[in-house]
Amino acid sequence: MRTPTVLTVAAGLVAAAAATGLALRAPELGRQQTGDAELAATVRAAVDDPEGLRGLAVASIEDGRIRVAGLGDRAPGGPAVEPGTPFEIGSVGKPLTGMLLAHQVASGAVRPDDRLGTVLPGVTGPAGEVTLAELASHRSGLPRLPTGPSTWAGAWWTSLTAGNAYAGDDVDRVVADTAGLEPGDGRGAVSYSNLGMSLLGQGLAARAGVGYPELVGRDVLRPLGMTATVVATGPDQLPAARAEGATAGGRSADAWVGAGYAPAGIGVWSTAEDLARLTAAMLAGTAPGVDAAAPRFDAGGDRRIGYGWFTSRYGDREIVWHNGGTGGFRAYVGYDRAAGRGVVVLGNTARDLDALGLRLLGVTGDAASESTGLPGWIGGGLALAFTFLGGLSLWSVARRGPDRTTVLSAAVWAVLYLGLAHRLGDWSVVPGWLWPLGAALSGAALVPAVRRWRDLPVVAGAPRWRRATGAALSLAFAGLAVAVIAA
Repeated sequence: MRTPTVLTVAAGLVAAAAATGLALRAPELGRQQTGDAELAATVRAAVDDPEGLRGLAVASIEDGRIRVAGLGDRAPGGPAVEPGTPFEIGSVGKPLTGMLLAHQVASGAVRPDDRLGTVLPGVTGPAGEVTLAELASHRSGLPRLPTGPSTWAGAWWTSLTAGNAYAGDDVDRVVADTAGLEPGDGRGAVSYSNLGMSLLGQGLAARAGVGYPELVGRDVLRPLGMTATVVATGPDQLPAARAEGATAGGRSADAWVGAGYAPAGIGVWSTAEDLARLTAAMLAGTAPGVDAAAPRFDAGGDRRIGYGWFTSRYGDREIVWHNGGTGGFRAYVGYDRAAGRGVVVLGNTARDLDALGLRLLGVTGDAASESTGLPGWIGGGLALAFTFLGGLSLWSVARRGPDRTTVLSAAVWAVLYLGLAHRLGDWSVVPGWLWPLGAALSGAALVPAVRRWRDLPVVAGAPRWRRATGAALSLAFAGLAVAVIAA
């Protein structure tokens, strides 16, 4: 074997060995378990694939009997999940707001057809004309979130960094975001809206003269004995001994906190025990605002919606449910009133739990089968592309690059692409051992680059202004890549 070939292979092997220790591995449901052993065994049997999960808290409610179990780890290598471990529940908080409306209607405090502008000061114009019932059933015609460059830029950045998607979104900002908003042509049809549900909850709180956390605590949570459920409006209010969230690929994710969006489930933390109390009371018909679950409007397909609660038909069965998802958590709550059976499933990664929840309720068929959704495929595609793009580009430049500047830029980007793959890739979809292979490709490509280095000019070819522009753009994108990797 010739010396250059030996050096190339050796460089690739060294890079692969170094990268192996850094390779991101998808989390896997741990072996620890607490609580009801029989339920824990049932859950493990129902899990199709433990990869992409880290910890689960599960409750089963049947004929008034509640059983709760914890499976796996609260944090990487950390303590076991317990029945009372707090999890971020995301949009599972929306039914609480729907129940709050139903309770307020029953008490005579508001009417379903009251206009938003009459209960929430500061909301004027077309947005103020939508009704409370429309907001509670996602039929207001308001967008999912406020539109505009800042919203899209923020969503893009937090999706890249797994940061807090609702940072700075206090009540005043949510109200201000309604300025100029008009219900779309879809008003009257179900179109999911975090903004709409948030405005509903803030409006009910304003009418009651208290903050939303106080109102939902007074009228819904405390009557149900849900003392471990927290509506955090700031990072300092997050519950102690909580689970730590992560993407399905294993990247740590920040908690979502934004006081204005609390009625939509942002900043809401609960436990399997507390949500089992909620589910049992819904099954028994004794929960405050239980009428919120009554299906009132068509939501497409076999789904209908009440105030925050969805009802879906699976064959001859009807399941009342809601799910939730944040940057690092997933949640599912569902119950079959006819069968007297309910389930709560909470997880501390971004792997969906709906199918698992349905299987635990005894639903079979396609609805209870897990599949990789679009976000997973996108994350897997990013993992593959970024893992090998830098190395392939460096190979090409190392052999044909016109100057040192081009070769150096390609070498820097080979490293940055590996960092982006590590940071943004969904390694529960793509096997983690591919990342060291990408590092090996980049490491091996350095050998021909180094061998040509002395014979290359510093800069060649294009006019100075074009070279300067290209260098500036490359530097800017490199800076962005570094920020994403370091975030």
